[in-house]
Amino acid sequence: MSESIDTTNLGEKIVDVLKTIFDPEIPVDIYELGLIYDVFVNEDSDVKILMTLTTPNCPVAETLPMEVEEKVKSLDEVKTAEVEITFDPPWTQDLMSEEAKLELGML
Repeated sequence: MSESIDTTNLGEKIVDVLKTIFDPEIPVDIYELGLIYDVFVNEDSDVKILMTLTTPNCPVAETLPMEVEEKVKSLDEVKTAEVEITFDPPWTQDLMSEEAKLELGML
């Protein structure tokens, strides 16, 4: 019988990792900024992250998804990690957490 993983616990660890990655132009992590739309974890420890960028022409469009993938893969429990970029729906400031808005002086 194969060992079952706790996908909820792993999902929380992944979110903790995502909160260490910052948009270079905005002093807020990508999770609080609202760039992460969804994190999928299956029972085989395969991870898929659906994320967006602040704009399609974002200067880190090439490097940020790779950084996300590499940092998530660095977790021992993660078997594979894939990042999918989407612009549907487009990112808006409404997606930012209260914490991010406070940090940026928007509240």
